[in-house]
Amino acid sequence: MRGAILSVMNETDPNRVDDSLIALRRILRATEQYERDLAASAGLSPAQLRVLQIIAGKPDASATPSALAQQMGVSQATVTSVVDKLVARGLVRRVPSETDRRQTNVILTVTGRSALDEAPDALQQRYVREFVKLEDWEQAQLVASLERVAAMMDAHLIDASPVLTVGAIDGKRK
Repeated sequence: MRGAILSVMNETDPNRVDDSLIALRRILRATEQYERDLAASAGLSPAQLRVLQIIAGKPDASATPSALAQQMGVSQATVTSVVDKLVARGLVRRVPSETDRRQTNVILTVTGRSALDEAPDALQQRYVREFVKLEDWEQAQLVASLERVAAMMDAHLIDASPVLTVGAIDGKRK
């Protein structure tokens, strides 16, 4: 197998192969660095920050765990784990719904609002700011290229949310 890879690499511009691997590594390192910076400055994981951002973006600064899970593209169990950590730190509170006693709402506390205000821009926010500046065809080409890279790495079927993080989204390493 290794001989087949080396044979293909000999037919491909080795600089281009190295350039692509360097670009991938830079993306991974940027994600790791952002996660460290966020933890140091705000004491939050990217997933915790995203939960706070979603809740803060709601008209009543409240969301159900199922709505959070759906918007983040993760399971409700994952959101429960993230919310548990935020509750323990006093950044959010769980309150029974006034309209449906079977439901619980997660609301942002004053401390949570402060943590959100002090947190650096999320890496995905920086990406989105630049992505939306691209022409439509560039956006489509970039998405297609990223999907191809995911497929090349057998990662196209991995469940993922739009939160750039290197670990499991609930903070548990697998």
